[in-house]
Amino acid sequence: MEDRGYANPEALVTVEELAAVLGAPDLAVIDITKYLPNEDRDGFAEYRRAHIPGARYLDIDAVADRTTTLPHMLPPPAEFAAAMEALGIANATRVVFYDQKGMSSAARGWWMMRAFGHDRAAVLDGGLPAWIAAGHATEAGDPPPAPATVYAPAFRPWLVKDMRDVLGNVTEPHAVLVDARPAARFRGEAPEPRPGMRSGHVPGSTNLPHAALLNADATFRPAAELRALLKEAGVDGTRPAIAACGSGVTACAIALAAHLAGLPDVAVYDGSWAEWGGRGDTPVVTG
Repeated sequence: MEDRGYANPEALVTVEELAAVLGAPDLAVIDITKYLPNEDRDGFAEYRRAHIPGARYLDIDAVADRTTTLPHMLPPPAEFAAAMEALGIANATRVVFYDQKGMSSAARGWWMMRAFGHDRAAVLDGGLPAWIAAGHATEAGDPPPAPATVYAPAFRPWLVKDMRDVLGNVTEPHAVLVDARPAARFRGEAPEPRPGMRSGHVPGSTNLPHAALLNADATFRPAAELRALLKEAGVDGTRPAIAACGSGVTACAIALAAHLAGLPDVAVYDGSWAEWGGRGDTPVVTG
């Protein structure tokens, strides 16, 4: 990868770097595309039409906590381990996540792996569009058979925040809460893509739309630009930081950007606005 000043450059993989190692026995390539409810698109159906050769598909709504109605919440460690084994992923496996939009849900895969103690995970910079634009081939059909593996998770609870954590932070602020939703949704001027959601944001939170972290081709901006954007949103390493969004997906792009920029770990509010905005007893502000 060209030197963009990243503190942890191994968290991003270029299409050229992936093409050079595609098919390696210790590599798993995972399409983790998740479309919003109002996009009316099926990530798995589109995966079957065209995916990076050898890639498998991870449905974040299936690899999720089944005890809640909230969308794609982290599953218990044992269920996550079973999902990794079904994908042919072991503790030593290098995992590269990509999505069909460029950089929307891929960082969620990277964060999920980190939350369960797996550091050999990365995101394909620019995603499937960058792969196709570089002239690399795709294939269609069902995923290939997964090799037999054993996966042992090591959960890192400090990377995950829940509603009580965020509510406590509203009462006694100690962390900066950064919202990755588009500005109009953050301000309450645009409706949420999920029905029944209130509009607005958590009191005291700042806004850093995840798209601002990216170049026009959905690749990440250089480290210096990421640090400047994060600092403007209050993430400068002097206070703990929590990222939120609509349902805990694009928030992970903020966590990844901070990792690339060399800042301390940013936790993710897993329930995000799907939880906060879907309740009637949490404080909401607009503007």
